Amino acid sequence: MLCHPHFLYEISNHSLLQKNKAMKPEQKQWNKSELKTYILLLCAKADLVETEEELNLIKSKTSTDAFERMYKEFCEDDEDKGLEKIQNAVGRHKYSYKELFELKKEIQEVLFSDKKLLMKEQYLGLVFDNILY
Repeated sequence: MLCHPHFLYEISNHSLLQKNKAMKPEQKQWNKSELKTYILLLCAKADLVETEEELNLIKSKTSTDAFERMYKEFCEDDEDKGLEKIQNAVGRHKYSYKELFELKKEIQEVLFSDKKLLMKEQYLGLVFDNILY
């Protein structure tokens, strides 16, 4: 049976994509605290509005230095780039079940901090479930 005509194109495109990724400068490898901060910032922005309450909550869960570094980087990224960075960073770390449970709890805390959960926030919660577990 012959391959679908677009199959070879997709394979060659994938190869080009991999080469382009290899040419990009390497992303700084985040530690677990930095990764958590970035994840929580993405949660705060899920409804397109970062409230002072959400940012203060995140600041209370990390060091000032880590928050400032990650917030600067976060502001330069779009959502897709942020999710890609998170997925890559999660893959480099080994998390215990307890750590994953605590991280999930903090994600939910930020998502619910405004006392409502919009569809986009629910979706982001599911995306994080898929990335983390």
